[in-house]
Amino acid sequence: MPDASGPVASRPDVTIEIAQQATPEVVAALEALVPQLAPTTAPPTVAEVAEMIGSDACDLLVARVDGRIVGCMTLVMFRIPTGIRAWIEDVVVDEAARGLGIGAALNLRAMELAADRGARTVDLTSRPARVVANGLYRKLGFVPRDTNVYRWEPFGDGD
Repeated sequence: MPDASGPVASRPDVTIEIAQQATPEVVAALEALVPQLAPTTAPPTVAEVAEMIGSDACDLLVARVDGRIVGCMTLVMFRIPTGIRAWIEDVVVDEAARGLGIGAALNLRAMELAADRGARTVDLTSRPARVVANGLYRKLGFVPRDTNVYRWEPFGDGD
C-alpha cells in the first residue's frame, strides 16, 4: 500500500477517524465542507448525517488538524456477486488546509479500511478539472479504468 510520504507524514496533529455520531461539530463541518465540493448541493441535514453514519454500507471519515475537522470523505462498501467492493466518494478538504497532505491521509485510511474488510477493489471518480486531486490519486496507486461512467438523474439535480 502506498505511504503518506510528504507533509502529512511529518504532521502528528493530523488524525483520521470514523464519525460515530451526527454531533453538532460533524454537522457544522459538513455545512462548511460540502459547498466547497459541490456548490449547488445543499449540505446534509442532521437526520441525513445520522442516516449516513448509521448505515452499515457507509463510513464518514473526518480529518482533524489540531482537533478541528478540516476534511472528510465517505467510504462506501458493499457485497456484489463478484466480491466486496469499495467506493470513495465526496472527498473534500477545507480550502485553508489544502496542500498539507490531508487528502492523502483520508484516502490512505479509506484504502486501509477497505483492504482490512476484504474489498477486491477501491474505486473513485474525479472530474478531469480537479488536476491536483487526480495527481494525488495516481500517486496513491489508483489507475484510470477504461470504462464509461453513466449517470441517470431522475430529478435533474445531480452534481
